[in-house]
Amino acid sequence: MLSLSKHEGKLNQCCGVNSRGKTFSLAHDRIGDMAQLPFNVSLDLALSGAGAPARDAYEAARGEAKRELGNLRQLKPELLTILDREDDLAQAAEAAEHFKHNATDVFILGTGGSSLGAQALAGLVPFGRMAMPRVFSFDNLDAKTFADALAVCDPKTTHFLVISKSGSTPETMMQALAAADMMKHHHDRHIRERFLVVTEPRENPLRRFAHAIGCPVIDHPAGIGGRFSVLTVVGLLPALLMGLDAKAVRAGARAVLANADDAIAGAALHFALAQAGRLRETVLWPYADRLKTFGAWWRQLWAESLGKKGQGSTPVTALGPVDQHSQLQLFLDGPGGALFTFITTDTAGEGPAAPQDDAYTVGLSYLAGRHMGDLAAAEARATAETLAKRGRPVRRIHVPQINETAMGALFMHFMLETIIMGRLMRIDPFDQPAVEEGKVLARRYLEGMGR
Repeated sequence: MLSLSKHEGKLNQCCGVNSRGKTFSLAHDRIGDMAQLPFNVSLDLALSGAGAPARDAYEAARGEAKRELGNLRQLKPELLTILDREDDLAQAAEAAEHFKHNATDVFILGTGGSSLGAQALAGLVPFGRMAMPRVFSFDNLDAKTFADALAVCDPKTTHFLVISKSGSTPETMMQALAAADMMKHHHDRHIRERFLVVTEPRENPLRRFAHAIGCPVIDHPAGIGGRFSVLTVVGLLPALLMGLDAKAVRAGARAVLANADDAIAGAALHFALAQAGRLRETVLWPYADRLKTFGAWWRQLWAESLGKKGQGSTPVTALGPVDQHSQLQLFLDGPGGALFTFITTDTAGEGPAAPQDDAYTVGLSYLAGRHMGDLAAAEARATAETLAKRGRPVRRIHVPQINETAMGALFMHFMLETIIMGRLMRIDPFDQPAVEEGKVLARRYLEGMGR
């Protein structure tokens, strides 16, 4: 368990309202919850002041959200039961070890949920310490970017991990076909060793592609959609390639599943604000570069799961402190209607410090002797409190240490929160019917080009 001794003096001075809706000592609450979860959630700024939803509406939503989670548990969806499996991780570990042999680079070909989870986990790899093989994600179809990548890569040491649940994602299939063609032009007789495919266990174009070149295939769980697949081989196989602890990711997810009160409270808070017509946007604002791409993963999860039948709220991602200089003006003085979720980590005393003499010389005495992490922590606290004073509801999540366990916990927290929110809204959070229309039309245009 992490030591909180250096923060206890400040924590003992604070109090608020936690996600269970009870008054608490912040220091005690963190120490108690940290025995089970790698993060702590505070709703003190969301459930008080002008930005708070009506208390009876929040409590009613929280009760209904708890019942919906109970119903979800009874259904035992594969998304939850997979957390207790070990055979798939053993298979993924064996495949990763074989796949990275003689590889300097791995290109992950996949889009949306087939890529963003792995990219979020990649944020855990320390800056400048990318292990071999180097892992690159090509999730956005851009002709120049991919052509440039193929032009400079070494065909003999570049491997391709191709991920598509349906096996028919056109962007991913275009990339896979182009990569295989490049290998053929280099007369690579070992093309089957350069590719590894993840797709659901049924006949589809990607599985036919794998069969044609003779490369191995790992089954994508049929009962888990792409944007919910980060805790499967879709996210954990790339994690293993990057040298991360896949078992720890799942352990963090299991901890949240066992104690999901914060996810229940988060969904209830969103729903109470939505019912009052005060949730046009929901903003995720981590104060750590390691969570930058986590925001992109969450944005797809929320938008694609809940934006249906004229309902939903626009997910907005921010990154602190940089977005204090680009979006905060709008957040503070714009039309309102947003819920803000701040994610912070332990930064006090971290990073380089401003020399006292130099800081005084340039007239910045408040920075004298302060560490970079001190400034970031102060800005996060000040920004959250300023928003709350302007009547903007603010939820705070503190993650003392951002590691594999914490990431797994955050993944599960936000997936449960999204699913419960969908059930409160009486919509299916697992489908995306409106997206299919554009796909059909794009294929029709391509067929027209051929003629």
